[in-house]
Amino acid sequence: MRLAVISDIHGNVAALEAALDDIARRGITNIICLGDCASGMCWPNETTRLLMDKNIPTIRGNHDRWLTDRVAEGLKGQDGFAFKETSGDQRAWLYALPERLTPAPGILACHGTPASDVRNLLEDPRHGILVPSPLSAIRDRLGADGMAARVVLCGHSHQSSIIHLPGDGPLVVNPGSLGLPGFRVTRGDHPHRAEARSPHARYAIIHATEGAKPMAELISLVYNWESAAQRAEEVGANHAWPHVLRTGYLPESLDE
Repeated sequence: MRLAVISDIHGNVAALEAALDDIARRGITNIICLGDCASGMCWPNETTRLLMDKNIPTIRGNHDRWLTDRVAEGLKGQDGFAFKETSGDQRAWLYALPERLTPAPGILACHGTPASDVRNLLEDPRHGILVPSPLSAIRDRLGADGMAARVVLCGHSHQSSIIHLPGDGPLVVNPGSLGLPGFRVTRGDHPHRAEARSPHARYAIIHATEGAKPMAELISLVYNWESAAQRAEEVGANHAWPHVLRTGYLPESLDE
């Protein structure tokens, strides 16, 4: 089977439409979304509606959860904009999404790790950026279920990556972000930034055939990222949003 894997759309329906067109052109009919669907300064409503209309199997990401869990705290930024733009039915759909899925035998899909939607599986913040995690940490985060799978799919970090755990470990694939090629984390003990360093929409294709070793492709897709950047400007996003949508870099990277 072939499985298209999308993740971290962050309200960018232009990127989602382009990816779905490319997936259809390749004749792939199986798709899974790893979450963080709506929260972003572009088209939260349209993105959620398209996922719902297409009935794409989708995992709940941390931002999808926060649109319900954090309302009492006062949502701001991308989450506040997504809350205003989406309907109650859409937010209920996002919140009811599963934390994990098994899209095919031996394939385990999650947003961050099998046990957490806010922890990266393959990277750690160091000196303000994300760096590859040691294998021991990845094994711990995978847990028994992840280590028993043939393939583990994860998102959250927005970093495209394919690794294979030595021995009988799984192939672990992060497709990267479909709709937001960079972000910064300013809160917590380890502030950092992550950048794809190009504005392309990213997704992955898994090739899984019984009796054969699984394979994966990482796709970087050209789409109309200028329309996404202009939309971010129109809705009053801070200057980092249109910049990263156009370039894949955060503005501060230009000074380094």
